[in-house]
Amino acid sequence: MVLTSTAFADGQRIPATYTCDGENVSPPLAWTDPPVGTKSFALISDDPDAPVGTWVHWVVYNVPPSVRQLPDAFPSDKARPDGTRQGLTDFGRIGYGGPCPPSGTHRYFFKLYALDTVLSLPPGATKAKLEEAMQGYTLSQAQLVGTYRRTRR
Repeated sequence: MVLTSTAFADGQRIPATYTCDGENVSPPLAWTDPPVGTKSFALISDDPDAPVGTWVHWVVYNVPPSVRQLPDAFPSDKARPDGTRQGLTDFGRIGYGGPCPPSGTHRYFFKLYALDTVLSLPPGATKAKLEEAMQGYTLSQAQLVGTYRRTRR
């Protein structure tokens, strides 16, 4: 699988639109070539450079196997009509929370997992609960990394 975004290339700067300095909406993500047997996708976005330890920015799971993208400004509903569910971020909210580093340049990892099951997690699960539930069910994973540094006004 390959995970990409039309908003930024792997290793490049995330545009301010997708951060706390802009509209704070999720960037568009797309993926190709999931393995045979994929029954759902999960996505975790986090910042390992946060001063308090890895900071969770987005938790999404039970994305149907026919889906190949999450559009720009994905709604922050706990559960979508197609079965997609979203979890709790370290901001204490459901849905995407954009980069907002207190200082320096941080890396933001978008990690996509192809799973051979649909998870029985309720909406609002944490990253830790999702990772625990995915154990033994991951067929493949892909990663996209963006960076962001706040510019002081």
